[in-house]
This record gives sequence, C-alpha cells and structure tokens, in this order.
Amino acid sequence: MVHHRFSALKLLPFQTALLAAWLVFSPQASPPASAAEEAPKGEVLQFSFNESRVFPGTVRDYWVYVPAQYDGTTPACVHVNQDGIQFNAPQVFDRLIHEKRMPVTIGVFIMHGRVPAGRDGALDRYNRSYEYDGLGDAYARFLLDEILPDVEKRKASDGRAIVLSKSGNDRSIGGTSSGAIAAFTAAWERPDAFSRVFSGIGTYVGLRGGNEYATLVRKFEPKPIRVFLQGGSQDLNIYGGDWWIANQALERSLTFAGYEVDHAWGDGGHNNEHATEVFPDAIEWLWKGWPAPVGQGTGSPQLQEILIPGEEWVLVGEGYGFTEGPAVNAGGEVFYNDVGKGQTWRLTADWKPEPWLEDSHRGDGQSFAPDGRLIAASAADEAILAWNQKREPEVLAKGWRGNDVVVTAAGGIYATEPGWDGRTPSKVHFVTAAGADTVVDTGLLFANGLCLSPDQTLLYVADSRSHWVYSYSIAADGTLANKQRYDHLHVPDTADDSGADGMRVDRDGRLWVATRMGLQVCDQPGRVNVIIPTPNGRVSNLCFAGPEFDTIVATCGDKVYRRKVKVKGAPNFLPPTTPAKPRL
Repeated sequence: MVHHRFSALKLLPFQTALLAAWLVFSPQASPPASAAEEAPKGEVLQFSFNESRVFPGTVRDYWVYVPAQYDGTTPACVHVNQDGIQFNAPQVFDRLIHEKRMPVTIGVFIMHGRVPAGRDGALDRYNRSYEYDGLGDAYARFLLDEILPDVEKRKASDGRAIVLSKSGNDRSIGGTSSGAIAAFTAAWERPDAFSRVFSGIGTYVGLRGGNEYATLVRKFEPKPIRVFLQGGSQDLNIYGGDWWIANQALERSLTFAGYEVDHAWGDGGHNNEHATEVFPDAIEWLWKGWPAPVGQGTGSPQLQEILIPGEEWVLVGEGYGFTEGPAVNAGGEVFYNDVGKGQTWRLTADWKPEPWLEDSHRGDGQSFAPDGRLIAASAADEAILAWNQKREPEVLAKGWRGNDVVVTAAGGIYATEPGWDGRTPSKVHFVTAAGADTVVDTGLLFANGLCLSPDQTLLYVADSRSHWVYSYSIAADGTLANKQRYDHLHVPDTADDSGADGMRVDRDGRLWVATRMGLQVCDQPGRVNVIIPTPNGRVSNLCFAGPEFDTIVATCGDKVYRRKVKVKGAPNFLPPTTPAKPRL
C-alpha cells in the first residue's frame, strides 16, 4: 500500500494513436497554498485490483481519498472517477468539504483495466474503450459488485474503516472523454447507485454506441440524475463523430427531457485543462441541496401524454417461474400464465393474485374472445385451447406449438408459431371461428407477440430476433397482405436484437411493445416515441386492465407489476374504433 499526501497523478500516454489523440494527461499543478492551508488535509491511498469477473483477466490500480473529517463509522458519500486522479480532486475536496460546500466524501479514482500480455515483448490488451465507451450495465456492475466492495475491505493509514453509503443520492461519478461517458452510463443504468455526474469532453459519439444517448435521453422515462457537462469548441472531430457537437446535443436532450443539467462550454481542445478549471464549481453544483434527493426530469410531451405524474409501478405478485400472456376480459380482470409452473393466475378487483388454473397445460400467450372464452397457446398439448367459465378446455387447433394469440371482434384467431428449434420456419396462423387453420405468413426470424390495430384492419407481429415489428393488412377472409417491416425498435448495446415480445395498442393507435429495454411505445407511423423501463428490468408482455382499461399490467419474469396511465387500451373483443389521423 502506497500513501500519498496531495500528490498529483501523472497518467501514462495510451499506446495507440487514437487514444493518444483523445486524451492529453499532464501533471496537475497544486492550487496556491493559501487555498488549501485552512482546510484539513485528507490522504490518498493506492491499491491494486486483479480479481474482476466482469472484466476477466484485467489488472488495474485505484486510489482512495479519505477526507480528514471522515469519522470511520458513518457511511460516507462517494465520488468515483475514471482514469485515476484528475482535476486536483483531493485538494478540491479538502476545500469544499471544509467549507461545507459538499458533504464528507470518499473519493475512489480508478484506472481502466488491461490484460497483461502472455509473453515478453507483446502488447497488453488495453480495456479502456471496451470498459468506458460501450453502453450497458457492465461497468456499473464492475463498480458496484467489485471495486466498491474492495474499497470497503481497506482501511485508512490510521486504522479507520472505510464505510461507503449505498444510496445513489450520496454518490457522484465523473471523468473526461471516454471516462465521462463511462460515468454517464453508470448513472444512466443505475440511477439508484449514482445520481450526480461530472462529464468533461464526453465521448458521446459513434465509437461504441455513445451517439445513441442524445436520442435515448429524449425517449426514456426520466431518471433521477443531475448532470454537469463540459466541452470545448476545438475538441475532436474525427471518424467517430464531433465531440463538441455531441456534447451540446446531449445537453439539449437532457434539457428537453427536463433533467437538472448545467454546462460549461469553452474553446479548448481534447484535454483536461478546462475541466480542471470548472471542476470545483461543478462539484459544488452537483451536491447542491444535499441531502435532499436529486429530482427527476419531466419527460417529453409524448411521455407526458401517457404517464401520470407520481404514479409509479406497483408490485402485484412475485415468486413465479416465468410469467407471460396477460389477458383482460370485458370486466377488466387480468389472467396471466406462470409458464414455468404451468399455472394460470387471475387478478381480483383489488389487484390481488389468485390461482385460476392449477394446470394450464403449460399455457403461454392468450387472449379473450368476444364470447368470454380464454384462448391460449398450450405448449403441453401443442394446441390452441379455449377455456370456458367452468375452466374446461376445448381444442381449436393442434399439431403445432404456438406462442402468442389474438382474437378479433369477429372471433377469428391469429397465432404465432415461432419455430422454436431454430430450424422450423416461423409462421403466423389464422384459425377461423369454425376451426379452419391456415398459415397466413412465413419468413420472420422468430414470430412472437401480435396484436390488432384499434380499427382491426392491421395485424402487428413482433420479430424477436430483429429490431422490427411487422405490419400486415387484414383481408375480409382473414388472410394477410402488404407485409412490411414497420415499427423500428431500439436494441440495447448488450444484445443483437430487441427481444420484442407481447404487444398491445391503446385507443389512440399507439403500439406498446415489450422489449429488452422495457415498454417501447410507438406512434402510428411506427416510430418509438417513449421507452418505459420496468422496476426489475424485464418484461415479456402487457395488457390494459381495470374497468376503464387504463392500467398497464406487465409480466416481468418472476414478477408482475401494474401502473395506471392516462390512456386507455383497445381490447380486441370490443367493437373496432378508428383513432385520429397520425401526425406525420
């Protein structure tokens, strides 16, 4: 263990031309003695970490700043920074903590990982871009599951234990360039763990998907994070994008979505000079009002049209194997399947779950018919079953394993047969009220959820293994025409497809799609307007429930949630309605 007292860390230049062009790290001058004399001096400890499971094989150093005011027992606030110590942070923290312009905060300054070469003379694998530039939760998991617990195993030089607050409201995170986007991503993915972000010359460009943030911020339900952005007009403008424009675009998106955001624009290049200059004021702004929680943005006008302020997700039930097939009847009651345990559950009027079928024949997707029967795809029987009020099944079609079903107001049934083994072609079936079974489409990679437009002239089918929802015109005889890749879904950086599953429409014609990112809400022309995550980050299907069909019930793996919204669903068993013409 190496002890430092206000030592400025000089970072080695990166060994590739690109990274060398990105960052210019130089020794940071200490502030004038008069600025630090009155403040008690904390200490900086150096450690190494080489036991990562998130980034296997990596080794790295990290530094821990322990303020003099820290008592060794009260959980301290936390500031995390990428690329080691920057911005004269220990000196700045000494002064701001002493002047009570930020809380007592332990700093954790982490170097990016590298995988040592397997032989002498070979290059190490530098993980900086991989760890920092990519979207997704990997770096946040690395911090929360590995580095911060390792920090708490350490002690200050005088034996004080290091105890860190677990509240996101007590944590800030920052960095420059790729370290800045890593900070933003950690907070974006885990706002419960990091709520305050300092971003200097952030790499929000097309290196590993960072250019998507300017769009995603506008569409996602806002998160409780506060962001300070710094950038310069002479920043990089290379193959990956224009850093100066990208930072301004992100700031405009955050402002559009109602976030707490501030910025400092200058005329500098891709270096830390301006960031170091503004860091003290930025940190003070990030911690303003603490311990009051960071506010949440208002969201886009499109989001405000559908979500009710203050209405959050409410847990309905948990402990299931895997939930699917939420279907609503004419009274607004919801029935859903626990596919993992082969049961069907019903929600009572006060949203209490109770068993309805102890043996659902491994029911999956399902939909209520106009006559009140529950039409379900049965994996055990490889059939489409109709369950009556006496809970007795009738076989409507058999010989294939369906996934999801929807019933028209006239009683016709559309069902998807995905091709579960990856070799069997994916199909869409139409089963008439008289029981005639016809394949009306083939060719999707994995046909999954499906639903009707409010006027029941269009059928939407989700292709889980792509980023598309397909749209078809419905002919009078139930056949399909005018097949088109229509709704363009977002795909998370950690996946190769959207994972689109169950779908429903509201009476205004919006299409709600359960995806890996949450509920993606598309307008009639097929554009995602809003993305609404679920509390556990999983969702397979949804329906509009309650007497007014204005409560979303979402099946989310082992849990089921509900949430009241401003809009009303368009259940397929009701007479078709025509929504207003879309805004093109």
